[in-house]
Amino acid sequence: RLSFADDMIQKLPAGYDQMIGKRFQSGVDLSGGEWQKIALARAYIRDAQVLILDEPTAALDARAEYEVFLRFSELVAGRTAVLISHRFSTVRMADRIVVLRDGRVEEEGSHEELLAKNGLYEELFAMQAAGYR
Repeated sequence: RLSFADDMIQKLPAGYDQMIGKRFQSGVDLSGGEWQKIALARAYIRDAQVLILDEPTAALDARAEYEVFLRFSELVAGRTAVLISHRFSTVRMADRIVVLRDGRVEEEGSHEELLAKNGLYEELFAMQAAGYR
């Protein structure tokens, strides 16, 4: 429920007993956003100490992304999370941000520290923010 997959799962023909994916004869296919909700739900229930989330909300709409990240701290509490994202709305909540360029570390720090450096992070942040003005 924390990943907002519960409502979507209950709407499936067999609910929580539904096979998902084209590989199964009775399986149903899901949209990209629905698959991401399933993946996040699985991350919530696993007891893994390290979570690697690669663009975890890329296929979600803005409202669903916002709701997921309101509860993100619950997901990562007591764990290490590596979050790969190009969305600054996602990145800025990280304790430590590592900016890569051509496979190498360009900058690292918190959101505020990286903005103050006036480097690549600040440049990309300004470009993305300009789209919202």
